[in-house]
Amino acid sequence: MDPKRELTSVDLAALEREFGTYEGAKVDKAYLYGDDLVRLKMRDFDRGRLEVVIEVGEVKRAHTVAPERVPDAPGRPPQFAKMLRNRLSGADFVGVEQYEFDRILEFVFEREDGTTRLIVELFGQGNVAVTDGEYEVIDCLETVRLKSRTVVPGSRYEFPDSRLNPLAIDRETFDREMDDSDTDVVRTLATQLNFGGFYAEELCTRAGVGKAMNISAAGETEYERLYGAIERLAIDIRNGNFDPRLYVEDDGSEGVVDVTPFPLEEREEVPAEAYDSFLAALDDYFFRLDLEDDEPEPTSQRPDFESEIAKHERIIEQQEGAIQGFEEQAKAERERAESLYANYELVDEILSTVRGAREQGVSWGEIAGRLDEAKAEGVEAAQTFVDVNGSEGTVTIDVDGEHVTLIVDDGVEKNADRLYQEAKRIEGKKEGALTAIEDTKEDLEDVKRRRERWETEDEDEKDEDEDRDWLSMSSIPIRPNEPWYDRFRWFHTSDDFLVIGGRNADQNEELVKKYLEPGDKVFHTQAHGGPVTVLKATDPSEASSSDIEIPETSLEEAAGFAVSYSSVWKDGRYAGDVYVVDADQVTKTPESGEYLEKGGFAVRGERTYYDDTPVGVAVGIECEPYTRVIGGPPSAIEGQAETTIEVEPGRYAQGDAAKRIYRQLRERFTDESFVRKIASPDKIQHFLPPGGSRITE
Repeated sequence: MDPKRELTSVDLAALEREFGTYEGAKVDKAYLYGDDLVRLKMRDFDRGRLEVVIEVGEVKRAHTVAPERVPDAPGRPPQFAKMLRNRLSGADFVGVEQYEFDRILEFVFEREDGTTRLIVELFGQGNVAVTDGEYEVIDCLETVRLKSRTVVPGSRYEFPDSRLNPLAIDRETFDREMDDSDTDVVRTLATQLNFGGFYAEELCTRAGVGKAMNISAAGETEYERLYGAIERLAIDIRNGNFDPRLYVEDDGSEGVVDVTPFPLEEREEVPAEAYDSFLAALDDYFFRLDLEDDEPEPTSQRPDFESEIAKHERIIEQQEGAIQGFEEQAKAERERAESLYANYELVDEILSTVRGAREQGVSWGEIAGRLDEAKAEGVEAAQTFVDVNGSEGTVTIDVDGEHVTLIVDDGVEKNADRLYQEAKRIEGKKEGALTAIEDTKEDLEDVKRRRERWETEDEDEKDEDEDRDWLSMSSIPIRPNEPWYDRFRWFHTSDDFLVIGGRNADQNEELVKKYLEPGDKVFHTQAHGGPVTVLKATDPSEASSSDIEIPETSLEEAAGFAVSYSSVWKDGRYAGDVYVVDADQVTKTPESGEYLEKGGFAVRGERTYYDDTPVGVAVGIECEPYTRVIGGPPSAIEGQAETTIEVEPGRYAQGDAAKRIYRQLRERFTDESFVRKIASPDKIQHFLPPGGSRITE
């Protein structure tokens, strides 16, 4: 059974209510991981630190997270995160609204200087749009330009076309939508009423209506049952009557399968764990799903023992938490049973009333109506009434502040005994969890022993002549490097000469004044607006020399670099003229009558020209000796990177092009987390030319 990776519309309806309990929390900081995970760090004055994660990639979710489970903060916040911090720091959390019955959540924040809305799209490609109080888009993770809707910075946010909200329809609308269908019942609920396949099946099961029944064969009885099931679902969501479940594989692996705000009859045979809140269940579910997605290390490299150890320790912590949960659940079941005896006469009266009405042929719907009327009139026994379920023959009452579901045909004693038996069953799960902890502890010790054995072996011997397939490795170790030239544009030529270029007038000025030395070559385009490009003959820490012979391949690559990052690319042209001079031909001292702008320079003497130099840029990921994004002329980058993507002048803005490149790179590596850590769209954008680009086919 494939695990759930996206939240449903029903899930979001439940989340809207649970998030409301955190109204008034203050935002401290915002983070962006890769291009699809947003984290909001907040402070709730009653409960302390509050962490919210929003993910819109392959996994689509939004929920609170235990502080100890949040990922480490990224080293350098990307522009989107900076914008969020600027707008949200110190803001009050107002709440969350689900847009109609769609998979869209709107997080609303208030501050003295205005309202900010985070509109989270948990469908399709996924997106997070940040708008002001009037829905003008400030920024978004993905720009959307469709015939039906547009989501781009500076425009008004456009929601998708309205859909029918099945939790708010009246009986007349329900009948009309059902009658308009020409298929079976379950497909009608899934499509006409927007429940989706799984909840359509669940509603059929709850209502006792055959899923494959053709609409033409369904009559008033079936319609009444189905509408009643929908009404009860809507009431539970509106009133927050949640009883969350986390479902796991029944093969003993304890792999997670689903997480829901209510117990599901469709999952009746699937092992389940109960939770106090849906948010807590979601936190555990996606935490465990992430653990399951971790793959073992290949034998060709040192296994990441530390991650394995941390994983087993987290599982032990989780199992200990589960044991505590089982103890609390068992205690709660016993207390419910004792409450039935403590309120024996009251419980017996309502059971007898419902049982007597059924014997007289009164429908379940009419019984619920009579009890609601009696409740409004102040009848004591009716004050405990909550709901009835005709398909199960049960009545739910409120006893001592706890909802207890009773089987109508059983007396008080049998219902209480059933609760005691449930408590015993839960305690049996506790015993199983204790055994599982011992097994996990043994696994933990085994990992520690393997680490010890590995570390006693000769590392050099293991790595000798090893040819690693970086793309297929499931876990690539991160070896960062931030050289002195990282803030400039840069690349290393095929002959390993460093080429650096200015990003703006200030950097052009700095390159000429501080880093230009004898033996270096200076490149510049004939077109206005080109960067100062310096091919370094030596590193600044080395003694400079004018005797170093620079190969023609490096000169041509530097010329291509200079033209690619100039206005030639920005203008959408594919070639331009470049000249090169020696370092001693460049001066910042103007002749009489000359004027040099900031970042400009004067050239004395003859120039060597590279006419019609083609533009061309490749972006790739280097895996050794460092793990990092690199970019520059394709002929140079292809020999240094494990994989590359070439770009040419095109219509996509830098940010959009960077996201497209990021997604393709992530697909090429087995270890997607590696790409997310070292090659975020912001880092890729660092190597893209100014202006529009597109990936070369």
